[in-house]
Amino acid sequence: MHSTISMAVSPSCSSQTLLKPYHNHNPLLSNFLLSSSKPSSISLKTRPSLTTKALLSSDKDSVLKEFRQRTALKIISGLLNFDKDNVASVVTAADKGGATHVDIACDPELVKLAVSLTSLPVCVSSVNPASFSAAVDAGALMVEIGNYDSFYEMGRVFSPDEILNLTKETKRILPSVTLSVTVPHTLSLPDQVKLAELLEQEGVDIIQTEGGKCSNPSKSGVLGLIEKATPTLAAAYSISRAVKIPVMCASGISVVTAPMAITAGAAGVGVGSAINKLNDVVAMIAEVRSIADSLNVSSTNRQNLSEEESLKL
Repeated sequence: MHSTISMAVSPSCSSQTLLKPYHNHNPLLSNFLLSSSKPSSISLKTRPSLTTKALLSSDKDSVLKEFRQRTALKIISGLLNFDKDNVASVVTAADKGGATHVDIACDPELVKLAVSLTSLPVCVSSVNPASFSAAVDAGALMVEIGNYDSFYEMGRVFSPDEILNLTKETKRILPSVTLSVTVPHTLSLPDQVKLAELLEQEGVDIIQTEGGKCSNPSKSGVLGLIEKATPTLAAAYSISRAVKIPVMCASGISVVTAPMAITAGAAGVGVGSAINKLNDVVAMIAEVRSIADSLNVSSTNRQNLSEEESLKL
């Protein structure tokens, strides 16, 4: 089973077949490539010693801070998105728009690009636990088993036993790194809750819900946006009442439904296609900012910064 999964999402294979050519017009990527031959001060500052337990503990606290405050906003570029131009735009939009986390494909070069553009915690998504270590060495502070949407289009689904095995293997390889696991919407709601409880027992830090891909709204506009988010909102409501760890509501989330997710019991939201499908980085920033404002993330972050400055004084 494990070898099959590894073959399906081998990082080397994916980066060769899915990476789009570099476009000279992208100034964000140009800056990264010009500085890539030099030591990365951001990367060194972020993770000077991977084996230092105190540092790992500090990393986890910083990653989970907004989840504990129920103000987390993670912007997702896509598990199989290896387009450096697009990833650079998504990361910049997350940083400038007021997000708290950014989630990218599990590729060390993409991680280096991300940490050169933002100080936000970088999460990498994969279904291949063996690929996580290199990404963490490159500066990722969080790993995610999930973001399965791209696999459903291939007819690939994940069973509870499979997800539990992937979780155990990831915990074995990276026992101290923040771990998020997506509970697939292909399971019935009671089975999603049961799997979430088992994942909590395995030491998972965050449960992520999904469901946007299975929803086919019959209405347009606001009604359609609410319809599209219904499956993941229902999962967030049910799972958040069954586990003590934070739940992130993702897949099909928009500026309209993000506040509903928090009301339903989520500690944060994950937003992907509403951002990464836009063609302009300015439009991406505006959309992230709208979602952040709907969650009061921006005002909360400003308040936290003011408190930290007061403590320093």
